[in-house]
Amino acid sequence: MIDLNSHQLYLNRELSWLRFNSRVLAQSLDTTLPPLERLKFLAIYGTNLDEFYMIRVAGLKSLYAARVQETGPDKLTPGEQLEAIRNYLHQETDTVESSFAEIMALLDTHGVSIKRYKELTPDQQNEITAHFFDQIYPVIIPIAVDATHPFPHLNNLSFGLALSLTDEFGHLKYALIRIPRILPRFIQIEQTFVPIECVVEHHIKDLFPGYTKVASTPFRVTRNADIAIEEEEADDFLEILQEGLRARKNKGSLVRLELVEGADSSLVDFLNGHIKIEEGDIFYCSEIPLNLGAFWQIVGDKALSHLILPIFAPKILPPLDSDDLFAAIEKQDILLYHPFDSFDPVVKFIQQAAVDTDTIAIHMTLYRVGPKSPIVKALIDAVREGKQVTVLVELKARFDEENNLVWAKALEDEGAHVVYGIPGLKVHGKIAQVIKRKGNKYQSYLHLATGNYNPSTAKIYTDLSYFTAKEALNHDATRFFHFLTGFSTHTVLGTLFMSPTQIKPKLLSLIENESKWGSEGRIILKSNSLVDPSIIKALYKASQSGTKIDLIVRGICCLRPGVQGVSENIRVYSIVGKYLEHPRIYCFKHDEVGCYISSADLMTRNLVRRIELMTPILEPNLKQRIEQILMLQLKDNELRWELQESGDYAKVYHDGEKINNHTILENYTNKMYDKMHKETPTYVQRLASRLLKES
Repeated sequence: MIDLNSHQLYLNRELSWLRFNSRVLAQSLDTTLPPLERLKFLAIYGTNLDEFYMIRVAGLKSLYAARVQETGPDKLTPGEQLEAIRNYLHQETDTVESSFAEIMALLDTHGVSIKRYKELTPDQQNEITAHFFDQIYPVIIPIAVDATHPFPHLNNLSFGLALSLTDEFGHLKYALIRIPRILPRFIQIEQTFVPIECVVEHHIKDLFPGYTKVASTPFRVTRNADIAIEEEEADDFLEILQEGLRARKNKGSLVRLELVEGADSSLVDFLNGHIKIEEGDIFYCSEIPLNLGAFWQIVGDKALSHLILPIFAPKILPPLDSDDLFAAIEKQDILLYHPFDSFDPVVKFIQQAAVDTDTIAIHMTLYRVGPKSPIVKALIDAVREGKQVTVLVELKARFDEENNLVWAKALEDEGAHVVYGIPGLKVHGKIAQVIKRKGNKYQSYLHLATGNYNPSTAKIYTDLSYFTAKEALNHDATRFFHFLTGFSTHTVLGTLFMSPTQIKPKLLSLIENESKWGSEGRIILKSNSLVDPSIIKALYKASQSGTKIDLIVRGICCLRPGVQGVSENIRVYSIVGKYLEHPRIYCFKHDEVGCYISSADLMTRNLVRRIELMTPILEPNLKQRIEQILMLQLKDNELRWELQESGDYAKVYHDGEKINNHTILENYTNKMYDKMHKETPTYVQRLASRLLKES
């Protein structure tokens, strides 16, 4: 009898995440991509790693400092995980450097370069000097460090220069120059990008008159950016959150130091004597500038758009191409797959409701909406038009707290009923309901989604949107909003499923029921992460029964596939490409419904500590469309990686016909748009049909 609790059957969560980020890094090495597209993936890799250190590594350090030895199913202690993370990242440094070198060599052939100040022509140096005194000198911060000038507090992701200087008497001094975030990372002269630190370094004498530079080095620090909010300690949740945000900026412990290769050893000792970072968390780079995420400045240069993949223009297809969105929803349920299908109908859903005289109420949840949200503006318009507007704004959406706080206050000031989250739980479900007066009755319309109400991310994330006027689903939606705004500990939905009480038991039941079919059983699960031990054990049992299981997990996967007698019937894939894979789709061959979409990942936090929603897809044509998407992804041989038993991932290479699901769906959408009224099947339709038959 195999023990399904054995630590050997579980991959470590943090190391699995690092392997995901390595797949992102691998995109920067893909020679089939344009150079700025490759640089974009290097920027994503860097910003991902920043957040990983701010949250995950910082959390492990806190556990280690507190001598906590509790472990996950893989049984690695916090100390062992920290050591493994450091080893992994230090070994990956060479790959990052070589990727950057390849990309810059390619960009150079297009006249795009990153150059140090000393590499510029005299005319360029004069231009940079003028820019320094006009734009940099007034806001730069030179800081002396000595007995009367204490070492300053460094905010999270602070960037600057550490210096050693001598005065006219030869006395050695140490100093810092903090470079404010309001300044660009690179000073641009046409298609040449000059790192700001080398410009500042050239003008040290202007910042410290009478002193001579001995040595200098750029540096960057990372702090613990997680917020631990004790919600019961105060009545005003807004006040607690604001205090938490201040703590993030000012009080988080330092967890990482980034330096350049060859940094003066005395300066390193000076910095770390004050910062006190463990040696394993000091990272050196040679040619690549500090802060990979800053490459977005170059990637986003509109003059260089020819060096990135073409931007796809999402389309609006029937039946949503009509003026009356709500009449279309009444007629039939509608499924959208973003970004191929435009997100505009989702925005229009709220905008039309806001100005329609028949609209009585609008209810919705907001998690990440973006800084210039047309949806929030439409909700404000609805309040001004006299509609009843109820909005749950999740203030605990990590790194979007400040933005959400602004919108929450704006809505509340206009008179909307705003709920600021639920104590002890994060509200992550995506739902919007519009209630209209129709004759002497009410008619409700519902939007449910796997992604956020954010038009910007809807252009780069793949997600599903579902519109329906079904009475049972709208009845559940009403109960759900009553649960959010009132007092209820026993709310149970009838057709929808809600966590923390319903989704996990339902998924476990679906997996168990499918396993009863043995080798005839078939499960396909698509999510961002698979971590929850109970779900993993249920999948192991299903595999042992002979059930065939395909998992499409973009990021973290703690399940170990291919283990004899346990998981040899489980295949795990990850798709990394032009778009960030974000939908959660759960399909079971012998279930009466068969297909569900959800806001919930297969993680304990989503299933137990968050309020999430899972929606059954009842219409056969919509279910078939989702199956086509999954079949395309399971046949993808350009973007797909397969998880090995060892925990490593191997790229799935194409042999013959190339299948890139992102490109295929772009082409399919364009052809459908161009041939909107023709019935001639396109190549993509035929391909999807064949893949379904093969499955």
